[in-house]
Amino acid sequence: MSGKRRTALVTGGSRGIGKAICEYLAKDGVNIAIGYNRDQQMAENLAVNLQNLGVEAAAFQGSVENLYEVKRVFRQATEKFGAIDILVNNAGITADKTLIKMDSEIWLRVIQINLCGTYHCCREALRSMLPQQYGRIINVSSIIGLTGNVGQANYAASKAGVIGFTKSLALEAATKGVTANVVAPGFIETEMTKKIPAEIYEKIKNSIPMKRFGNPVEIARLVSFLAHEDSAYITGQVYGINGGLYM
Repeated sequence: MSGKRRTALVTGGSRGIGKAICEYLAKDGVNIAIGYNRDQQMAENLAVNLQNLGVEAAAFQGSVENLYEVKRVFRQATEKFGAIDILVNNAGITADKTLIKMDSEIWLRVIQINLCGTYHCCREALRSMLPQQYGRIINVSSIIGLTGNVGQANYAASKAGVIGFTKSLALEAATKGVTANVVAPGFIETEMTKKIPAEIYEKIKNSIPMKRFGNPVEIARLVSFLAHEDSAYITGQVYGINGGLYM
């Protein structure tokens, strides 16, 4: 351990899995830059709660699909905290339609946010990580990126792309003190899954060997492990966390 207090930037950090990751890392003593696109009040409230845990925390607004906004967020976060040591790319969207009904706008929007957003943020993070020869990058993919799913060709492609992208990044950064890994959650209890109709929810739950949806804290625990200084020999790996639904 270096004894230095690290700083993490978590995209999509104000709610759901991202919020749980921010809270878990803060309990580990990591300063938190909360990346968010909407819900300013929610993000600022979270920052206050994290500060009460004894770390520095601040919220930064911007859309990961917009390179200029990403550059601004990283500049602001770096001015506030110094170098970004940990990047968690959690921001993402779904826009489901069967392929025959999926127009190019819906296709491109999901790719732009989920995949291009990951590229934008990783490239900016490396500007801090490479000079200091240290960094932890954790990209959030999905079980759907491994299995595919009806009506989610755009989402599956974007999340599968995150996996291939991360493996390439891991190879490029392997001798530079920077690790890059993927967390691929299954079905997790979030605002998104709460919108699933009850009968479909039960069908999905019964298909999971553990017979339950995951908790955001369970994802955050894995991210915390990969973000730790002592996880220095783990890179280019994909960690499924899905209750046994995909092995």
